[in-house]
Order: sequence, then structure tokens, then C-alpha cells
Amino acid sequence: MITQEISKAGTSIWLDDLSRAKLTGDDAQSLPSRIANSGVVGVTTNPSIFNSAITGSADYAADIASMKSLSPENIVKKLTTDDVRNACDLFADIYAQSFGVDGRVSIEVDPRLAHDTQNTIDEGKSLWEIVDRPNLLIKVPATKAGLPAITELIASGISVNVTLIFSCQRYEEVIDAFILGIEKAQERGIDLTSIHSVASFFVSRIDTSVDRQLKEINTQSSLELLGKAAIANAVLAYELFLSKSASARWDKLNAAGAHMQRPLWASTGVKDPAYDDTRYVMELIAPSTVNTMPQSTLDAVIDHGKFHGNTITPAIENSHITLAALLKTGVSLNHITDTLETEGVAAFAKAWQALLDDVDKVRNA
Repeated sequence: MITQEISKAGTSIWLDDLSRAKLTGDDAQSLPSRIANSGVVGVTTNPSIFNSAITGSADYAADIASMKSLSPENIVKKLTTDDVRNACDLFADIYAQSFGVDGRVSIEVDPRLAHDTQNTIDEGKSLWEIVDRPNLLIKVPATKAGLPAITELIASGISVNVTLIFSCQRYEEVIDAFILGIEKAQERGIDLTSIHSVASFFVSRIDTSVDRQLKEINTQSSLELLGKAAIANAVLAYELFLSKSASARWDKLNAAGAHMQRPLWASTGVKDPAYDDTRYVMELIAPSTVNTMPQSTLDAVIDHGKFHGNTITPAIENSHITLAALLKTGVSLNHITDTLETEGVAAFAKAWQALLDDVDKVRNA
């Protein structure tokens, strides 16, 4: 099966979706079925996923009604942490068998705190204690304010999923924040073998933004670059991961039992129907990576994905050429990635507020 080939090549398959129905259902889309039949070894969530799950289903209505004396924030925290804890338990065997590498479930700090370092730290520690499972990942946005929060959470022995990374420049800052956290954890006498981390590097949204500008330029050289920027950007992120993993600074920590933060390809659902709907999976396979897929993308990979082995490492040289050519067209990838980070933080905050508002309506009904 193709998912087995992907896994053997070093790319872990995680599902970018979670709801109570997926936890308790017995159909092909349920998590137990995905674990047994689709090669899924982890789950990621975000505020938009929780908003869709909780407000788009009657499964939570009775629980919300029973907690109507609580604030919307506390109700949402209870619902989401319960679902994540139950998902952690579903993946407990995979967590044990992989020695903590996989079997991971992510939960994000309140996205409205993306520019507030101390409250992000406090919220991350609170979620870690509430869920109380070793295979949890606390999700922290890779904003400037998020970077020191990442360091402190890692230094406290808390495993972290860094999210909303769009540029290699910010990704390098994320890796450095992670390594500093591992160094601080070592100073505090924390067992480094217990700390794991992934860095969620977003893919498809890059092509959506870049392609729009390339079509506006509308020259032969610009049109030849359509659909190439996102994968090239991710490939160069992996090159950065390889470089940091081979550094003398990391070697010391590796010798002490530390686990290097893995790149995770996020936003891997294809937005443009003109493109192959498996491209952000099959063209981003390499050792020590994760690909978190929406359900439709995972189904497409299983149905008609074409496996070509490690597709990242051989593409490094051409990816440099692609991004150099993009620069010559006048398209600023740096400006696009800065904008996408701002929009991503705002979109998650909006989804979270919409969830709180909907829970408040149900609570008062």
C-alpha cells in the first residue's frame, strides 16, 4: 500500500482533522479505521478544525448545555482538551512503538495570544497539565512573540508543534528557538529524550499567492513558474533542517539523547484544481518529515498517488534555481510569506472567536 511506502521513506502520515464523531465512529473515516487501514500515526488540530467540529455537529450540544454556568472560553477548553486527550489515548500504542516519535496529537494555544509571549507560555503549560498525556504536542504560532514561548515550553520539558511557518527565514528562527529550549532543558536537568517537536511549514497557500501575482505579470518567464514556488520553498526548508541537524551545536545535544525537531508539511490540500491533488504529499517525501493531510488529500493519495521515493533531496538544486527565477520576475516571496503569517494568525483568531460566539449561543439557548 502506498501509505506504507511513504512511511518507509521516512515521512510520517498524520491526519489534519479531529472531531468527536471521528473518535467514536466505526466507519472508514473514523480515527480507529484510519489508524488500522490508512497508515495514520498522528493528528493535528487548529482553531478552524475545532470550530467546524463543534459548531457543525450536534454531538457537543448536551455537554455545552450541562456547562452553561461556565464561560464560553472554559466550555471550549473542556470540549477540546477532552477530545484531544481521547485522541492521545487512541494513539498510545503507536506512541510507545515509535518511542515517542509518532502517535502525537496537537492542540493549539488560544490564537488570540499569538503576539503575547507570557500568556502563550502560561496557556501552553495549562493545556499540557489539563490534557496530561505524554504524546501531546502544544501548538504555538511562529510569530516573533511566539519564538521565546517556544523556547520556554521546550525548556520546561513540554513537546511543541510550531505552526504557521511560511518562510525559510522564520523557520531558521524556529529551529534556533527550539535548540535553545533544548539547551535550557539540559541545564534544568530535564530528560531530553522525553521532548519532541515538529515545525509546521505551510505549503499550498504559497502557490495560491505566488501564482496570482505570476498570472498578473503574464509573461512567458512568469507563467513557466506557476505551481513551482511552494514545493521549492519547502525543499529549501528541508535543506535548512539538514544543515542545522549536522551542526556542532546540535551534535552535543544529540549525544545527550535529544531529538531534532522534524519538519512537518502543513496546508497540503491542493487549492488549484488544475494541479494534481497529491502533489504536496508525493513531491515532499524524505526522511525525518511529517505530512499532515486533510481527509480528502489522504484519500486521494491512497487512491491514485504515485510513489517516487525521496523527492526532496534530489530537488534541492533546482529549488534554488526556481526561487532565483521567481525573484527576477519581481514577485517578492518575503512579502508574500509575511502577509500569509499575518493572515493565518488573523484567520485562526477569527475562527476561535466564532467558536466562542456559537458556544455562547448554545449555552444561552
